Amino acid sequence: MAIYLKTEEEISLMRAANRLVGSTLGELAKIIKPGVSTGELNRVAEEFIRDHGAEPTFLGFPNPSGPAFPASICCSVNECVVHGVPSDDQILKDGDIVSVDCGTLLNGYNGDSAYTFPVGEISDEVRQLLRTTRESLYLGIEKAVHGGHVGDIGATVQDYCEAHGYGVVRELCGHGIGRSMHEDPQVPNYGKHGNGTKLKAGMCIAIEPMITMGNRAVWMMPDKWSICTRDGKPAAHYEHTIAIYKGKAEILSSFEEIEEIIKI
Repeated sequence: MAIYLKTEEEISLMRAANRLVGSTLGELAKIIKPGVSTGELNRVAEEFIRDHGAEPTFLGFPNPSGPAFPASICCSVNECVVHGVPSDDQILKDGDIVSVDCGTLLNGYNGDSAYTFPVGEISDEVRQLLRTTRESLYLGIEKAVHGGHVGDIGATVQDYCEAHGYGVVRELCGHGIGRSMHEDPQVPNYGKHGNGTKLKAGMCIAIEPMITMGNRAVWMMPDKWSICTRDGKPAAHYEHTIAIYKGKAEILSSFEEIEEIIKI
């Protein structure tokens, strides 16, 4: 395992890449509503990213078991947990939720963040899933400090979400990030306190709880990208990229522009 500790200069570059992701998701928050296609969200995001001097990292991302990713963002609707492929044929409707995962490459460094958006009026039950998943992300971030362990993050997310009766996806996880979108270490959303890779100042990681309303079991769709719940129940996904310090971690990405527009 090769873990690359970042300098303050590198963290500054990563901050810019991640703030651009936050702004891109904020642009999408303005247009997510019933009747909009996920293909349209993809076009708006790609244009915004390129207009700001960056490249969409996901476009053409390699897949060892199938085709490269064909879009600039992932749009995962309802029971799709992650890696949903945007399409002009997929029209959002009232009561849906859509997780949008976005990555940018700016000045050689990556940004990565995700947010699950309500579409129109969603049920109280689904709204609670979104709130709990989002809250678990911030609780996990609180455990991401120099001297702690990756297991502290995962155990915190797992304990909180399972206490609310939700499933915690095991097959996918967060990750280190820097010059590459995916670096060591892996950051699962489950585990035991005190276990796993030791956290050090200068590490940059993406924490991304993927939480299901029902059973945690998932499967891959025929497109070789989309990961959906086996029981067909909704799932939520939130992600921040952070920099670890000896004190509190810095959240490099941002939900501020999104949450000026929508409330869960």
